[in-house]
Amino acid sequence: MKKFLLLVAVIGCVNIAAAQDKPHLYNPAADAKADIAAAVKRASATHKNVLLQIGGNWCVWCIRFNDLVTKNDTLNNYLTKNYEVVHVNYSPENKNEKLLAELGYPQRFGFPVFIVLDGKGNRLHTQNSSYLEEGKGHSKAKVLEFLESWSPSALDPKNYVEKAK
Repeated sequence: MKKFLLLVAVIGCVNIAAAQDKPHLYNPAADAKADIAAAVKRASATHKNVLLQIGGNWCVWCIRFNDLVTKNDTLNNYLTKNYEVVHVNYSPENKNEKLLAELGYPQRFGFPVFIVLDGKGNRLHTQNSSYLEEGKGHSKAKVLEFLESWSPSALDPKNYVEKAK
């Protein structure tokens, strides 16, 4: 009996340690609408856009994307310079259904799915992440192109005015 109880205790400790190692990017208890409003306020003040990454801690592709953009210096620097990022939870505990309805039902594309908002909170673009995939992850080049295409400078009309000769 003692051996059985010891085995149960060891398995319990291993499970707790494994659960602590899992990244928790998404918080089911978060007030996503308030988080987005705060990000929009920061973006407005710093001339950035807002990137909503919608998914869940259960989603391996969500974790892979986050790993790519946080561990790759080029992507991380570009993202930090141009975007305020909000991880919006979608899980059985909290699907954020009302918010996602307001955002045009982006979950139809699967997860992760990305929405770009401007500094006023207007939705500029919804990105199906499958177009950014390559192999068992996401393409650095495709992700950078996506981020560049929806950055504040890419959308600034001043960058497209012809200069007088």
